Amino acid sequence: MKDPFEIIFEDEYVVVLNKIAKILVQPSPKKEKLTLSSLLAKKLNEKVYPCHRLDRETSGLIIYAKSNSVQKKIMDQFRRGEVRKKYIAFVKGKMKKRSGEIENYILDKEGAKFGEKAKKAKTRYRVLGESDEFSVVELVPLTGRTNQLRIQFAKLGHPILGERRYAFRRDFPIDFKRLALHSFFVSFIHPISRDRVNLEIEMAQDMGEFLRDLSV
Repeated sequence: MKDPFEIIFEDEYVVVLNKIAKILVQPSPKKEKLTLSSLLAKKLNEKVYPCHRLDRETSGLIIYAKSNSVQKKIMDQFRRGEVRKKYIAFVKGKMKKRSGEIENYILDKEGAKFGEKAKKAKTRYRVLGESDEFSVVELVPLTGRTNQLRIQFAKLGHPILGERRYAFRRDFPIDFKRLALHSFFVSFIHPISRDRVNLEIEMAQDMGEFLRDLSV
């Protein structure tokens, strides 16, 4: 099996991957054996610790630590809002404003099952391009709620193309074969050197081809 990821940054403490879509980061309750974490551990021949999560359907940058202590330091940065992330998404329709901030209270479906309360979520966005049927949008989450981007844009009436949990297939005039969401930029403070690490990658191949085919 070809690796479903590319190593973008690695040292003795941290490794950052560009993940393809359709692979889980960690096992679900179904206890899948092939996950991004298991494949990376096998490739590096050492245990690895994810510092955050990306949905199975989402592609792009994800940070792993090579020890529990480094994982904790990076997860603490997430909690303090020190990690910066940017995404590209294709969303249904045309946005009324070319840029702005979305702020509301959201709750993902799993949280609702366990009686959790809705939490405030905030996202900055700007439109990079559009057609009659969808828009290409850069998203900067300012909070880190579960499924934040997916829920907020579905609530706005502009669900991300390929969304199946918070929208219905019939809602989309144009189809994308997976969730059209790609994490293209991440910035964090190195847990040992304390230097800021900024990493940026290109749009996912399938998303780029989709735009070229439609000449957007």
